[in-house]
Amino acid sequence: MTDTRVQTRTLVLLRHAKAEPGAEGTDDNDRPLSARGEADAAAAGAWLARHDLLPDVVICSTARRTRQTWHGVAMGMTGAPPEGGPTGPRPTVRYEPGAYDAHPEELLALVRTADPSARSVLLVAHNPGVSLLSAYLDPDGAADEGLRTAELVVHRGTLAWPELGRAAAPIVERHTARD
Repeated sequence: MTDTRVQTRTLVLLRHAKAEPGAEGTDDNDRPLSARGEADAAAAGAWLARHDLLPDVVICSTARRTRQTWHGVAMGMTGAPPEGGPTGPRPTVRYEPGAYDAHPEELLALVRTADPSARSVLLVAHNPGVSLLSAYLDPDGAADEGLRTAELVVHRGTLAWPELGRAAAPIVERHTARD
């Protein structure tokens, strides 16, 4: 007997939290989160946990501010370090250099490589790529101004990760930690 149930997949896009301005001579990749950014990242994680949106897979840019954002989100989700905690299983975390300064097509290519059994993927990345990816997945639902720092956009669809494409995952929810 063939299983004909449709599996819903959730892709959560997160623009990194607020970072400190770059000091002269500092590589943009090395900019840390500001105090507000740290608080917003933890608040984003708590929101994900309250809405039962704990990811199976996390794809995160290797920039310092995105790694710190993920760490804050993980702390907010579980109340423990990102290695796992009391509220759920540990997600598979992939730090991807290609997510830094990426075009939406490059971010989508990373998402398409997610474990086929994963029901929920969290992508922590940068503007403009992450905002443009959201608009690509839901042209009618995306905000014209793009994602703000620490803003979460939840997309849902039924296609397998490798098949995800234009207008294939409508936005079902959005949240900004400081709202």
